[in-house]
Amino acid sequence: MSNSDYDIIVIGGGPGGYVAAIRASQLGMSVALIEDKHLGGICLNWGCIPTKALLRASEIKHMLDNVDEFGFSVSNIKMDIDKITKRSRKVASQLSAGISHLLKKNKVKVFEGFAHLVKGSSDLKTVKTKAKGKDILMTSKNVIIATGARSRNLPFVSSDGKNIWDYKSAMIPKKLPKSMIIIGSGAIGMEFASFYNDLGVMVTIVEALPSILPNEDEDISKIVETNFVKRGINIKTNTTLKSVETFDKNVSAEIICDGKIETITSEKLILAIGIIANTENLGLEKFNIKIDKGHIITNEWLETDEKGIFAIGDVTEGPWLAHKASHEGVLCVEKIAGYKNLNPIDKSSIPGCTYCRPQVASIGLTEKKANLQKLNIKVGKFPFVGNGKAIALGDSEGLIKTIFNDDNGELIGAHMVGPEVTELIQGFSIAKKLETTEHELMHTVFPHPTLSEGMHESVLDAYNQAIHY
Repeated sequence: MSNSDYDIIVIGGGPGGYVAAIRASQLGMSVALIEDKHLGGICLNWGCIPTKALLRASEIKHMLDNVDEFGFSVSNIKMDIDKITKRSRKVASQLSAGISHLLKKNKVKVFEGFAHLVKGSSDLKTVKTKAKGKDILMTSKNVIIATGARSRNLPFVSSDGKNIWDYKSAMIPKKLPKSMIIIGSGAIGMEFASFYNDLGVMVTIVEALPSILPNEDEDISKIVETNFVKRGINIKTNTTLKSVETFDKNVSAEIICDGKIETITSEKLILAIGIIANTENLGLEKFNIKIDKGHIITNEWLETDEKGIFAIGDVTEGPWLAHKASHEGVLCVEKIAGYKNLNPIDKSSIPGCTYCRPQVASIGLTEKKANLQKLNIKVGKFPFVGNGKAIALGDSEGLIKTIFNDDNGELIGAHMVGPEVTELIQGFSIAKKLETTEHELMHTVFPHPTLSEGMHESVLDAYNQAIHY
């Protein structure tokens, strides 16, 4: 090129970065992608995908423990944690290789190295990286920062990979511990709690807020808590971690619960208390880029205050979800390409999923948040115990809850807990995107027998028309 090496340089090869690079190539742009660790990012290699492989294994263990109900008798069940983790790593490796193939197919130039923005005198942005031990300088009018995030530590305790684990350590245990403390009850903490509990580990969850899954609707959180307690998981809410002392074979945690100091001991402790954006050593301080609480600030088009520099995914403000990052990557590239009639991302229409047992999925406002906004609402609820397919599956614990603005019939929230709700939530996602009202949903024909019928019944219940509840 006469004025720059590339049309777009993408820093980071996770679900935001690689999607942005592929979309840019589809639009005829020349693209460079710089990734210093592994294509697919944390999500594919150490997050979303391999954890689901682990959870599948624990679900199978749970099913084997309960086959009597279905007329089977199974004895001498053996579990090999090494094989479980190896399968998880194999799944991640297979998909990472797939990302490499997609980038090659779309003619994206991939550089393996750490990127650093260099301040220049022209409008072009210069990025420095290394390849085969040599410095490489490349230029572009547009740079997309998609460097993601890592797990957060506390000032007085950090992951050591031995007895105090972050999500990476928790995914590749050399052997199963007998007991475990999990600090934090967001999606990561709850998924690990479910996984390890199903494999026979004694789990204690410590949560500073009044309820587990604090971002979910209260009705949903209560059902998960009841399920977890019934399974033998010890849950301590309104509880803060004061200190941690590590020993050769265990961990001692001092907590403050209801104003009283307690000491609890376990073999391992998992920190699941959030993330820190990867903004260090990128050279951002040389540019007009604002950072708030560790995350890069952008406008609705993912632009920073520095012309030509964009940021997407976990390095920016939440929600920190892979599908949000991918959507931002496409939106950002299409904005750079000059597309008209684009719409900024509506964060209230981004679904969230937690893959513990029972599964949790939600979109939009909770009932509490709707009431805080003083909206005139109608709420519908349908328990899975009234759903024929759920009963046939032997998995009828859960609830589907829908919230409508009664002034105009708009679906403003949907919250689900139970079998396969992480697959069902897309129906409500489409409904919100199309600005569907209760009228269209009530007059939609749902197939029978399916779990999705519960979605229909929940909508009907909001308007006192439920048939099976």
